[in-house]
Amino acid sequence: MQDKSISQAVIGRLPRYYRYLGDLKDEGVERISSKELSILMKVTASQIRQDFNNFGGFGQQGYGYNVSYLYEEIGKILGLNEDHHLIIIGAGNLGRALTNYSNFGNRGFIFEGIFDKSSELIGKKVGLLTVKPMEELEAFIEEHSIDIVVIAIPKTGAVSVADRVVKCGIKAIWNFAHVDLLVPPDVVVENVHLSDSLMKLSYMLTVR
Repeated sequence: MQDKSISQAVIGRLPRYYRYLGDLKDEGVERISSKELSILMKVTASQIRQDFNNFGGFGQQGYGYNVSYLYEEIGKILGLNEDHHLIIIGAGNLGRALTNYSNFGNRGFIFEGIFDKSSELIGKKVGLLTVKPMEELEAFIEEHSIDIVVIAIPKTGAVSVADRVVKCGIKAIWNFAHVDLLVPPDVVVENVHLSDSLMKLSYMLTVR
């Protein structure tokens, strides 16, 4: 498990490092200095070195960073060296879009099922999946060893769904519902409030 002393700011930058390094790897770049990476990412070279030192470094003085090695090591830190099995609660527009986004599978996030309470949606295909009724939720989680639950329903039903999946032993929730979930300390929730992002953009336009 990741050292809890590492700041959320550092952890928040790791996926961006991973993405840029993946692009460099695909372009055939074998090594890169912290200065060169800083120019690409608009992050200071000092910040990059400090971030990587939280995990023991990775570079060699006078050589820089081996791109492939660094990419793989950050992937391990992020847990991407193992597959994660997910289900989505909500087969509306957002749930369908998430299910059909192929890049998740490329990163090892495997969608095993999608659930909804609407009789109009149950039984319909979403990509390779068939929408299942909520009554089958608990049995499906146990049978398929689900790691992460994605909540893509309105906030009115999100709290009760979160309670149900936590009782099933789920320790990670990706929450798109516009409500803060109260969960035990050992359950991790990543909130994605889309309207909040738009409001931030609105603010930035206003103060320009």
